[in-house]
Amino acid sequence: MLSTLADEAEKAVLVGITSQKQAAHKTTEYLDELAFLAETLGVQTIKRFTQNLDRPDRQTFIKSGKLLEIVDFLRQSEANLLIFDDELSATHLRNIERTLKNEKLDKVQLLDRSSLILEIFRFRAQTAQAHTQVDLARYQYMLPRLTRMWTHLSRQRGGIGMKGAGEKEIETDRRIIKDKISFLKEKLKKIEQQANTRRKSRSGVVRVALVGYTNVGKSTLMRLLTKADVFAENKLFATVDSTVRKLNWSSVPFLLSDTVGFIRKLPTTLVESFKSTLAEIVEADVLLHVIDVSHQGFEEQIAVVNQTLQDIKASDKPMIYVFNKIDQYLNKPLVADKYLIFPPTLEELMQSYLGKENSENRASVFVSAFQKLNIDELKQVLWQEIQKKHLTIYPNYLPRELDLASSQWASKDEE
Repeated sequence: MLSTLADEAEKAVLVGITSQKQAAHKTTEYLDELAFLAETLGVQTIKRFTQNLDRPDRQTFIKSGKLLEIVDFLRQSEANLLIFDDELSATHLRNIERTLKNEKLDKVQLLDRSSLILEIFRFRAQTAQAHTQVDLARYQYMLPRLTRMWTHLSRQRGGIGMKGAGEKEIETDRRIIKDKISFLKEKLKKIEQQANTRRKSRSGVVRVALVGYTNVGKSTLMRLLTKADVFAENKLFATVDSTVRKLNWSSVPFLLSDTVGFIRKLPTTLVESFKSTLAEIVEADVLLHVIDVSHQGFEEQIAVVNQTLQDIKASDKPMIYVFNKIDQYLNKPLVADKYLIFPPTLEELMQSYLGKENSENRASVFVSAFQKLNIDELKQVLWQEIQKKHLTIYPNYLPRELDLASSQWASKDEE
């Protein structure tokens, strides 16, 4: 359990690599995100290590010399977590764990980016469906990686990790995990059947889904559009469970759903397990792609989200790019690999390809959900898409202008 996490003051050391495919400034940006992920669980980052490599080392991901440098720091520090910014293979885990054991660093728990994200999802899950999805993803991720990592994650202690049977034999553990996976798959199948029945009952209503990178302000925008008490927090993956609300604009009802945020290198087991939750996106009629325009890597985040949408076969829907947090946008020079980069002004961005409708079947709106800037413009653009879809369902419907003053919002979640 994580209830004692703050009391134990977990401290982490982060590790990333720079290569021809990943420049130094990108590694810094990704480690910033990894530190934010750790902070979401109450973990403090006390040191970062990076290494220039053409490709990860087959045995220990980083070179042995760098690993020993990290080990020396761990020995002298209070750090009890070693977190890599990439997914580690079973061989990497086994060899790094062996080094930690040989150096008598049993206090240090080894995690990679995927296992850290999975732990955050476990911590954030609220419904039975989300808990089942996360547990399934974690066991599927763990199965091919049964090493000392497993005993770390099974032990009865506060801090990061699952509590398991505590068995020491790898083969026994493997059998137990396979049984758990089978059980969770059956449980999830029943939950999904119920969810599918609910979604089928909505076939006569236009469905809109909020999508985007994690922590871009989807839940804040959801709360603003619905005037309802939707949880929002400045942390990664504040929303894991989907929230669906029913709205009524100018006598046209529609459903608005807030879905889990995406992130680069999202574990494939998590995407697979969350298919029923992601179905809110797949079956939506319109997508509101929310983007944190104040983030210096927002264009890469757009690409990550669009690729994920493509992976789940939801990329061909009408989409509105909602560039959020314009109140926080700064066009100050950025340092990238010793060079200064001068980003465009907000006005220049709005006039660029990002702010224009194009052949990709999308429109763009620049807003601040927190400051409530340009929200009426967003509503007008969204209304046009809702009206188009509503007319395909009810061809005899007489289109009306959107009366923002009289628009009504539901006060409870849509079941």
